Amino acid sequence: MADRVVFSTDDLPTRQRRAWLREVIGREYADVEITPPADDRLFNEMTIYPWNGLRLSAIRSNAITIERLQREPKSVRHDDYFAVLLLSGEYFLQQDGRETALRPGDMTIYDATRPHRIVCPGRFTKLIVSIPRSKLRESVAGVEHCSALRLEGDRGVGSVTAGFLRSCAEHARDMTARQFDALSENCFDLLALALTAARPAGATSRSRSALEARIRAYVEEHLADSKLDTATVAASVGVSSRYVNDILAEDGLSLMRYVWKRRLESCRRDIGSPTSAGRSLTDIAFSWGFNDLSHFGRSFKQSFGCSPREYRKACLAGDERRRRMS
Repeated sequence: MADRVVFSTDDLPTRQRRAWLREVIGREYADVEITPPADDRLFNEMTIYPWNGLRLSAIRSNAITIERLQREPKSVRHDDYFAVLLLSGEYFLQQDGRETALRPGDMTIYDATRPHRIVCPGRFTKLIVSIPRSKLRESVAGVEHCSALRLEGDRGVGSVTAGFLRSCAEHARDMTARQFDALSENCFDLLALALTAARPAGATSRSRSALEARIRAYVEEHLADSKLDTATVAASVGVSSRYVNDILAEDGLSLMRYVWKRRLESCRRDIGSPTSAGRSLTDIAFSWGFNDLSHFGRSFKQSFGCSPREYRKACLAGDERRRRMS
């Protein structure tokens, strides 16, 4: 059968349950504050299945309120989005100024690292799919605009996704770990499709523009680092290397072509500046991340039509003419 781990408050005395549950949720999901039900009958059971890069959790609980606060530290154990399928009961989610109320069969997502509030006023059951942030952002542009949106579970792709996820959870113990893992990508693809259908109009363009600005800003800040590469930039903005190149492809450039272009422009600026007249061409090239002078010289001539030495000579001659005329 598929691997799993089970955590339950039933294993503890009543007085220890709140602290224990907060610790377990913080370790397995996100650091949160917990408000138990008014009658203090706190019950929560989590069955967690590793799922080939994802995680599937089946949760049964009494009434509870869970809140991640703004003041909490940014360091988190799981940099994930959580997709929630409500099976029974009531579920209210608040995040990023949006609020949604789920009916059994409905789904939603939220960013576990950002402030959020979940209110379940009575007994409920739900499924959670934990999805790494970079994986979901790569597949659903504008996913950050999808938190706390209700994905209807009684029609269209939402119904297909909810049914598939529910079936995976119901039959997990009847499958081998290999069989169970093989279904994770199907579930992810369905969730991505459902989110894309529910995504607000204009979210894609806003997301791509914001991501492109972050990529360019990171490149400018680290342009002089000769070890700068696509993998480093991709990791800094939380997407794949392929997606970084896709973002810049609209300008006809790969990321490293853009890096070379910006380095050459910076070198040309310094070579032509009177304040850099005492610096060698080697020093200027190396200061902007080049480590092969022959390649630098060829690239410079290909881009600007002359060698770095010829460009400096022309700039110095022009400066001299301007001084004589002034």
